[in-house]
Amino acid sequence: MDMSGAADELRKAMKGLGTDEKALARVLGSLGPLEINSVKAAFQGRHHRDLVKDVHGETSGYFRDGLEAILRGPLDQDCHELYESIKGVGTKESAMNDVLLGRSNADLNAIKQHYHQKYHRSLESDVKGDLSMKTERLFDMVMSARRNEESAPVIPQEIDGDVQAIYHATEGRSGTDQVMVCSILTSRSNGQIRALAQQYHQRYHRSLEDVIKKEFSGHMQDALLYIVHIGEDPAKHDADLLEDAMRGLGTNDKALIRRVVMVHWSPERLNQAKAAFRHFYKKELLDRIRSETRGDYERLMLACIGVPPR
Repeated sequence: MDMSGAADELRKAMKGLGTDEKALARVLGSLGPLEINSVKAAFQGRHHRDLVKDVHGETSGYFRDGLEAILRGPLDQDCHELYESIKGVGTKESAMNDVLLGRSNADLNAIKQHYHQKYHRSLESDVKGDLSMKTERLFDMVMSARRNEESAPVIPQEIDGDVQAIYHATEGRSGTDQVMVCSILTSRSNGQIRALAQQYHQRYHRSLEDVIKKEFSGHMQDALLYIVHIGEDPAKHDADLLEDAMRGLGTNDKALIRRVVMVHWSPERLNQAKAAFRHFYKKELLDRIRSETRGDYERLMLACIGVPPR
């Protein structure tokens, strides 16, 4: 696709003294995943400059972080988030959850391959070295990329078998068979998990969420709830993640950038997340973002959700 116009606008925004941050937010915040590589190539071809380096040199703070997340494109950004979450002291568990949980097999295989190309390291061994024993087993199952595809049928007898297996691995015994619960929830499609959660509630008059909260703790509890929530209602889950990044004292800006950029790649997903946010939180996502961000960073986050910079 011809991105020469966007490339010229970006060059004009950074040429000479001063930077036109509004133009950067407007142009980059509106680009889709397939346009990112095209605009970088056009910028290089027309202006003989590296767009990523220019943006890095002309901007700072969370505004720069957001622009760079967009410029990486979806796959490179996923791998960057994983690498950053693993290196250093302590794992940033929410980033690992955001990138790896609830993804399709094709996504996971692409992430593993690109991670290896980019960092010359195995994602599985990096994740393994960073998690406690049982949570490591859970993520091993996730990264094996053997989930049922969304096209797989929801067969009532199989769902009933899963419901009974989870009950007998949790409430129906003393001690929890964590491996059984993990193996079921990491291998079922979103549609199957949704049916499983509904059936569990009908049969045992308790939500699957409550069972997980009672039987698990720490990162493993968070990861299993993440998987269940995506299965039950993906749009509500996106809305909850965005609100979670802004809730309480101080915004978790790294998480907000990661989640806004992740959702903005798909217009359909973005529209569903905005509608769910309005429904469950009784306010517009744009107003919520405005209340938690400032300046060029605010402009970029709003541009990503389809609000042109003022």
